[in-house]
Amino acid sequence: MSKKLKLGMVGGGEGAFIGAVHRIASRIDDRYELVAGALSSDAVRAKRSALALGIDETRSYASFEEMAKAEAAREDGIDAVSIVTPNHMHFPVAKAFLEQGIHVICDKPVTIDLAQALELKKIVAESGKIFALTHNYTGYPLVRQARKMVADGLLGDIRLVQSEYIQDWLTDAQEQTDNKQAQWRTDPEKAGAGGSLGDIGTHAFNLASFISGLDVTEVSAELTAFVPGRVLDDNAHVMLRYANGAKGLLWSSQVAPGNENGLKVRIYGDKGGLEWAQENPNELWFSPFGEPVQKLTRAGHGVGEVANRVSRTPAGHPEGYLEGFANLYSDVADAILAHNENLPAPEFSNHIPGIAAGIAGMEFIEKVVQSSRDNGVWTSLDGHK
Repeated sequence: MSKKLKLGMVGGGEGAFIGAVHRIASRIDDRYELVAGALSSDAVRAKRSALALGIDETRSYASFEEMAKAEAAREDGIDAVSIVTPNHMHFPVAKAFLEQGIHVICDKPVTIDLAQALELKKIVAESGKIFALTHNYTGYPLVRQARKMVADGLLGDIRLVQSEYIQDWLTDAQEQTDNKQAQWRTDPEKAGAGGSLGDIGTHAFNLASFISGLDVTEVSAELTAFVPGRVLDDNAHVMLRYANGAKGLLWSSQVAPGNENGLKVRIYGDKGGLEWAQENPNELWFSPFGEPVQKLTRAGHGVGEVANRVSRTPAGHPEGYLEGFANLYSDVADAILAHNENLPAPEFSNHIPGIAAGIAGMEFIEKVVQSSRDNGVWTSLDGHK
């Protein structure tokens, strides 16, 4: 299970933020080697980006279609492709590589709408290949510890689920400047139906579901675009009803001055509560009802194997955003190697968000948008998986 995998990348060329994050994450545990790419839709920029990253110019492609076919035909072709394009390109790129028999690691959200996500589910099934969605916050050690504590019944029956992801970088009209990240994230043709909802609200939704193990059945929402002229929401308030009777609140915003990447989850049951914040990820607060509050630290005393397995440094040395991505990349590497050798799926492969998580996120966006358009009426989710 130690073989280094050959990785390709679509998107993520010069000037792109998330591509560099994925490349760093893939290298942290030395599980992948980046050997091919279609790093930009501009062929000149794509080749320049590839050469800067040490990719042989013969494996720098002008299009993802060309790359998928060429790499599938090579004896030393890539094992997996990392998709780090804007949202509207996730589906066609994933489809092209899956149909060529290549495993896919895709940035979130999975597609631009629910219909595409459901179609992609069929393509994934027909391909028989691994499809992983990089909801990177699920890779944090104490997030996985929190999930296990809930599953082990330490919180009892879950009653309340609160999640939020708040930023301030779109408080003014950044999309009217040369900020490319702002331009595509506020464009419904490239981002989809959700603004802050699709960009960061889906992270809050996914993380709450990952830790609690609960499914949302209904939503009541209000979406707002506060910046004049902005088409997509920059603030979302969502009430949630869960299948077990629990109630939830979700807030996503990119117009909250003073907030950088304020992702936080609080979960409360009849026996206790948990609280975790992404900006201080090495602490998990556990509140057994009627007892003193406990601070659990990554790699600290009392934290179990599920967290220790994905920790690299001794307690007190912070681990965070890049390492969370790296944990997903390493878990995916284990899953791909097991798949290729016809071995049973690794023990922790159920921690990898896949097409089901992607579909759940897209249905969440669709139903929240629908509820908001209907003045906040409670709207049922169909529970697509």
